Amino acid sequence: MKDREKVFEFMQKAGVLYLATVKGDKPKNRPIGFRMLVDNQIYFLTGESKDVYAQMIKNTNVEFIGRVDSEFLRYYGRVVFDSDEDKSLLNEAFKIMPMLEKLYGDDSPNKAVIFHVDKATAEFRDMFGIKESVNFIN
Repeated sequence: MKDREKVFEFMQKAGVLYLATVKGDKPKNRPIGFRMLVDNQIYFLTGESKDVYAQMIKNTNVEFIGRVDSEFLRYYGRVVFDSDEDKSLLNEAFKIMPMLEKLYGDDSPNKAVIFHVDKATAEFRDMFGIKESVNFIN
């Protein structure tokens, strides 16, 4: 299993992930339910009108946290917003989670933003520290 697949599998087992951003000088966390693995890249989705999007534009450093039993994952790096001009990623997201099409489809005033974490680090941890760390250069 490739490293990114291992990270994605842990994320899937965790269910809800928590995304940390910064608003001004204060940390902000929120649950994120959607992620997908396409061409060995983990993608996430949010809405252009949401505060989290504005926060990620101002400060591209983010961290995701997910927990399974007594282990947890930290996945962090810099956000890259994917242009997705042909909407292939968005359409894949709609297949994976059909309710997103109601929120961000052509008939909706809301616009989806697809993003991934560049130069990411994944830390598989338990309460005693890092068990395994993987760095992704791209």
